[in-house]
Amino acid sequence: MADVPIEFRRLNVTGGLPRIPRRTAAALVVLLLAVVAGFGSLYQVQPEEVGVVLRFGEYVRTTEPGLRAKLPLAEQVLKVPVQRQLKQEFGFRTVDAGIRTLYAPDRQFADEAVMLTGDLNVAVVEWIVQYRVADPYLFLFKVRNLGETFRAMNEAVMREVVGDRTVTEVLTVGRQEIESRVEERLQELANQYEMGITIDQVVLQDVNPPDPVKPSWDEVNQAQQQRDRMINEARAEYNRVIPRARGEAQQTVLQAEGYALDRVNRSRGDAVRFTAIVEEYEEAPEVTRRRLYLETMQRILPQVGRKLYVDEDTTGVLPLLSLDGNGTRPLPATTRATGGGQ
Repeated sequence: MADVPIEFRRLNVTGGLPRIPRRTAAALVVLLLAVVAGFGSLYQVQPEEVGVVLRFGEYVRTTEPGLRAKLPLAEQVLKVPVQRQLKQEFGFRTVDAGIRTLYAPDRQFADEAVMLTGDLNVAVVEWIVQYRVADPYLFLFKVRNLGETFRAMNEAVMREVVGDRTVTEVLTVGRQEIESRVEERLQELANQYEMGITIDQVVLQDVNPPDPVKPSWDEVNQAQQQRDRMINEARAEYNRVIPRARGEAQQTVLQAEGYALDRVNRSRGDAVRFTAIVEEYEEAPEVTRRRLYLETMQRILPQVGRKLYVDEDTTGVLPLLSLDGNGTRPLPATTRATGGGQ
């Protein structure tokens, strides 16, 4: 031992490595804890999210998007997507969304989709509910197992609404009304249970009769479409014929009324004229008789055409009258006599 240098004995070598001083080790531990605390106290909130901070399991505050700090180990952050539209699918599941969307087999979710309508028929109803988180605190802490509760609520409301309608309404004309009613009813229940969500839209994805009755249902639909087509054709023919017939009938009635009015007016005028003539005849019979004769001849003779006057006392002359229809051809030599023949 006397030959060993003093410096070597002070190093107190153990296993060939020097011993770290206590102060250095403590500094390293403090530095490590600081690094861990630094990383544990910072967190990032995405633009579409908010951070709900819990201190020892108790809600303390809500933080906005950005880089935020919290107490390490004592505080916990739950991130809630408040700007993102969430959805739940019923009766089917989307496996891969894209240009060609892949769906899981429908038979796995038949219990959700098969429903009884108001007329005791069965319909397969598939739908989507789109919603947003309106209150992160209510969304996280007011309802236990909110996702399962919300799904059960959707099924109950949809079955209630579908059960109030016939299968024809569910499959055809009543789809929009069903969507509106389910959306309204879901929002009422969500507010009542303080779920902190807002229902954006309820969409009936696909509504069909069950597979065993689809052929019969298709035949019924075809018959109904043919019936509707024939009804529309009949209505078109009705609209084409009836208004025209009504117009012709109205025209005939108006013509008859006009004819009746004309005849009545003419008859009244003739009656008045005859009365006036009678009065004149009583005052001057010969003059009135002569004037009536002349007026009658003036009205009739222009319609006769060619005219031939022969004295009734003439003998030896054969009276000729052209019967060519128009009276335009000249007659051969005829004897025209002047006399009082009428």
